[in-house]
Amino acid sequence: MDMGQARELLVEYGRRMSADRLSIGTSGNLSVYDPDSGRMAITPSGLDYVSTTPEDIVVTDLDAHVVEGTRKPSSEWALHTLFYRSHPEARAVVHTHSMYCTTLAVLGTPLRAVHYAIAAAGTAEVPCAPYRLFGTEELAKEAVRACGKGRAVLLGNHGLVTWGEDLAGAYKLACDLEFVAELQWRAMAVGAPRVLTEAEMDAAMLRFRTYGQQKDEA
Repeated sequence: MDMGQARELLVEYGRRMSADRLSIGTSGNLSVYDPDSGRMAITPSGLDYVSTTPEDIVVTDLDAHVVEGTRKPSSEWALHTLFYRSHPEARAVVHTHSMYCTTLAVLGTPLRAVHYAIAAAGTAEVPCAPYRLFGTEELAKEAVRACGKGRAVLLGNHGLVTWGEDLAGAYKLACDLEFVAELQWRAMAVGAPRVLTEAEMDAAMLRFRTYGQQKDEA
């Protein structure tokens, strides 16, 4: 992907993330990765998304060496780069502090299959990584380890990370999981949620493979 296009996309989705209240103020971060050039475009540290411009987006390599831009990259750059190294098919990473996902992360509780929409994460349960100080490689390592083969992980006492094959997909997954997290939290508030069985989730994940418009369809 052209880095100019990547910058514009990150500004667009950063503003969307703020408007959708998946993150408040300067919290959360997003990135896009181009494997051909080995470059990652990532949101800058400490700037609110409403006033961020394409020129504020920072382009780095996977060792966080800045190759384009004058801003400091997000403090969570290691979180992004390690996901790209660990999942070669990943092209975008979204990190939010959305209310209900973060509530479960504060409880140290995984996101469970209380709704089949969790299948979009490629797993029947989104695990919760143990708390580690923000902006550290320790946090990144724990997040990737806990995530495993899935596409999402809760960060203990912190927030949510999702990855996808493009920014639209990673962002949609973050929205879907916030919906599931709210359902789980509300159900927990009044009783014990019924969690879908392994067989029910296997069927849901199989159906998800052909859900929606397929790229090879006319």
